[in-house]
Amino acid sequence: MARFEVLIKRSAVKEIESISRKKDRQRVVRGIRQLAEDPRPAGCRKLSGRDRYRIRQGSYRIVYAIEDERLIVYVVKVGHRRDVYRGAL
Repeated sequence: MARFEVLIKRSAVKEIESISRKKDRQRVVRGIRQLAEDPRPAGCRKLSGRDRYRIRQGSYRIVYAIEDERLIVYVVKVGHRRDVYRGAL
């Protein structure tokens, strides 16, 4: 399988940086890096009504879009499970 390029939206970078516990932040970053190898890992879910997916990393969720033609994974939102789905994705 080809390796995907992972692009992270600027607001998602700020959301990652705002995670207070270092261990949680490292887990989220590790999960994002793994998307380059497999953008649809076991446990990923397609979000209804959108062409977006999410993976779980502890209490946090990573929401992303996949462009298979260009081999790009675009991370659009990272947040705690209670907040990540609120507002526009």
